[in-house]
Amino acid sequence: MTMTHTELLEIIRNGENSGVEFKRDDIQNHDLAKELVAFANLEGGIVLLGVEDDGSISGITRQKLEEWVMTACRDKIRPGLIPFYELIKDIEPGKDVAIVRVSRGFDVHTLWHNNKNTYFIRVGSQSREPTPEELGRLFQQRGSFRAELRPVSGATIADLDMRRLKNYFGSIREQAVPDDNDEAGWKSLLFNTEIMVEDGITVSGILLFGRTPNRFLPQAGIDAVAFPGINKEYAARERTLLRGPITPLLNDAGEIVEAGLVEQALAFVQRNTIVAGRLEEGSARRVEITAYPREAVREAVVNALVHRDYLLSSTDIELSIYEDRMEIISPGRLPNGITPARMLTGCRAARNQLIKDVMRDYRYLEHSGMGVPRKIVKCMREHNGTEPELIEEGEFFTIRLPR
Repeated sequence: MTMTHTELLEIIRNGENSGVEFKRDDIQNHDLAKELVAFANLEGGIVLLGVEDDGSISGITRQKLEEWVMTACRDKIRPGLIPFYELIKDIEPGKDVAIVRVSRGFDVHTLWHNNKNTYFIRVGSQSREPTPEELGRLFQQRGSFRAELRPVSGATIADLDMRRLKNYFGSIREQAVPDDNDEAGWKSLLFNTEIMVEDGITVSGILLFGRTPNRFLPQAGIDAVAFPGINKEYAARERTLLRGPITPLLNDAGEIVEAGLVEQALAFVQRNTIVAGRLEEGSARRVEITAYPREAVREAVVNALVHRDYLLSSTDIELSIYEDRMEIISPGRLPNGITPARMLTGCRAARNQLIKDVMRDYRYLEHSGMGVPRKIVKCMREHNGTEPELIEEGEFFTIRLPR
C-alpha cells in the first residue's frame, strides 16, 4: 500500500478528482474530517496534506501530524474512521507530503462539528452536502434502511386493492384471510408482512397492491414506446404509459382477470413485435410469432420492476422497441456490489426484498435467482442466436435484447 515518489507525483500532476483532495497541513480538523467523510461515503479516497490547490508542494509544518489526524478522525467523524497514514519525505527538497487514505465506509458517516452532525458526499472534485434524495440512496446503498419499507405519505388501507390482497393471501399464500370488516385483523396481517408500518402503507405495499399507485408514487409505472426505426423519434408507432399495481387480479381458477404491470408490458411487446403467424398443429387456431421470446421479455420486465431504485422519483422504467432491438431501462445503479458480469452467473442481491418475495410467490421469479442466465440469455440464444447486453451507465441499468 506504500506509495512511491513517482506514483505520488503522478497523482499530484493529475489534480483533484473524485478520489483525491489537496490540502495545506494547517487546515482545521473539521475541514480534514469533512473531506474524509465525503470520501468514505463514496468509494474512498486520499487527502494529500502539504499540497496546494494548484498542485504545488508546500510541505508539512504541523508537529505530531499523524497524532493530529487520528484525533480528528476520532473526534470529528461519526461513526469514527481509522485512516491509513503515510508520510512521503522529500517530494521536493526539504518538503514532505502526508497521505491520509480512507476506504469506502460500511456505514454512512457524518462530520460532527458545532454540536451537530452534517452529511457530506463527494461529487467530482468537490465535497458537498447531499440532497435528501441523494442521502436516502446513500443509506440504501449501505443497507441502513430499505426504501421499499418507507411509509407513503397520505396512503391508508383504503388505498389498497382488497381484491388483490385477498388473492395474494388466500390463493397464492393459502392462508387465512380476515373478514372484510375486520380492520384490526387486516392491519395486523399487513403489519406483519411489511405491507404496512406504524406510519402507514409502505412503498412496496402501494406498488404491489395499490388501487392507483401513481397517485402516490408518480414513478410507479412503465413508459412504453415502439419506434419505427433504430433511433428515438417523435413519431412513434405506439406510445403509452403503463399504470397500475404490479400484481395481477386472479379469479378462483387462477386466471388473470385484471393485468398487472408485467402483463401490460408483455401485451405491449406482443402487439408491437409480431413478425408472423401460423396455424397451431392439429387445430385451426392461429399462433402469432413475435420477434422476442416471451420468457426473456418477461424476465427483463420483472427484473426492472423488482430491482429499480424507487428513490429516483423523476423517471419511470422505460420499455423501448426499435427495429433492431428492445431495451428495458431501469432507474438506479445495480445494488449491493452486483455487476452485469455477476448477474450473468446468477449472483443474487435484492434492492427491494419484499417486492422480490411477493413476485416470487406469484411465480414471476425463480427461487434460484438464475433468471438472467436461464431465461434471458438462454432464450435469446435459442430464439435468434444473439447475446443480450447488460449495461450499467450512470444512474440507469439497461437490458438490451437484439432482434
